Amino acid sequence: MSTEILMEKDTEVFVRLNCEPHVKMELNHYFRFRPNGYQFMPMYRRKKWDGYVYLFNMDNHRIYAGLKPEINRFAVDREYKLIDNTGDVSEEISNDDYFNFLTSFPCEYKLRDYQSFAVRHSIDKQRCLLLSPTASGKSLIIYYLVRYYFPEKSLIIVPTLSLVSQMYSDFEAYSKIDDSFQVEENVHKIFGGQDKETDKPIVISTWQSLYELKKNFFTDFRLVIGDEAHLYKAKSLTKIMKNLENAPYRIGTTGTLDEIEVHKLILEGLFGKTKKVTSTKDLIKKKTLSSIAIRCLVLKYNKQECKEVFEMSYQEEIDFLVSHPQRNNYICNLVKGLTGNTLVLFQYIEKHGNILHSILKDIIDPTRKIFFVYGGTDADSREKVRELVEGEQNAIICASYGVYSTGVNIRNIHNIVFASPSKSRIRNLQSIGRGLRKSETKEAATLYDISDDLTHSERKNYTLNHFMERVKIYTTEHFPYHIYSIPIKGR
Repeated sequence: MSTEILMEKDTEVFVRLNCEPHVKMELNHYFRFRPNGYQFMPMYRRKKWDGYVYLFNMDNHRIYAGLKPEINRFAVDREYKLIDNTGDVSEEISNDDYFNFLTSFPCEYKLRDYQSFAVRHSIDKQRCLLLSPTASGKSLIIYYLVRYYFPEKSLIIVPTLSLVSQMYSDFEAYSKIDDSFQVEENVHKIFGGQDKETDKPIVISTWQSLYELKKNFFTDFRLVIGDEAHLYKAKSLTKIMKNLENAPYRIGTTGTLDEIEVHKLILEGLFGKTKKVTSTKDLIKKKTLSSIAIRCLVLKYNKQECKEVFEMSYQEEIDFLVSHPQRNNYICNLVKGLTGNTLVLFQYIEKHGNILHSILKDIIDPTRKIFFVYGGTDADSREKVRELVEGEQNAIICASYGVYSTGVNIRNIHNIVFASPSKSRIRNLQSIGRGLRKSETKEAATLYDISDDLTHSERKNYTLNHFMERVKIYTTEHFPYHIYSIPIKGR
């Protein structure tokens, strides 16, 4: 007699697995991971925690419903019999019904083949994580999914204030010729001090605004879409998704996944199995996205400064670089000489962004518009900047990574300048995505990746190592790049 695992439905969030004690122990070890940097966490260092996060709860036998395919693989590998009593049925939509849906409402923006594939896959599976690169039109995919389930109550979760306003504006554009769907009547925005209670069937909100809300707020939602899902903090996302106990339709969208297995496991548990929709390389090849050229500008410092930085910590090195007068002047003079709309990305507002903005205002021709955008810029102002730049040809946006590296849809960006070092794969790819969108006046973009060589005694400095990691990303993603060494004067 084979060993059995009985899987039953708990909520739309969890399933319960009833089985013999030794199988529970196997499940407990199979569905676990060590988060990135666990060895530095206080609980681990005090030996109060073994460093693992366990997704199968030995006490209540619950595990995320999105991991059902992994549970099935676990059983098959061990020749255990999995009995699925959840009652979940995923019926694929017929060709005729899908065609009828696509033609049931007017929209000026028609789905491309890969977008249509993503919409249909989401409808068929009901739970999934769509892996589609930045600038591939995820907001249009989301709009069609919301229209499919309309008037079911839908919650769209985004990571930033800018994306709340942008998603709302995108919906207005998509429904412009559709008299049957008025965005103002059907869509409610939640951010900052906005009222969180609404009778409207569609809610767009940042996850930060939802985190502290009581459980009864989430009761009536049937569809939840997590846009740019890879950026949510695990604790916040799991709390929100656990509150959505009655939402059977769960779609996550992401431009890229961390290479850490844990990240993917949590996201698939909360949404569903990952499905790759398309790739940046394919979209550039098909001319859906603009081509991009990367110029890696490696600033070479003198021996004295290299020796000075040699003994520094990572944060001390960063502080040295962002406050380096000649480095900041070089960046601003580079921007001054560029033609077209230019996005300058920085990490620290006070000790870098303010400095760059101040220099740019002094050296840039007054007829050229300069915008400064950071976390303290309100959502309406961010949206206004986005709209203004769409109509410009030689504007400069000096913006923080946190605000403009993710999701912001400005099609008319010709140049991107990485003014601050970053080793994050996700942040780099998202930032590059700002330049990949095409417009009527733009077919190509250029990224200026500024890095710093402070090598001393054959030991490379922290940020130079991070640059080498970025080069690996460019190689993997098939982005063409050239490296230039540029001597820079000392302080």
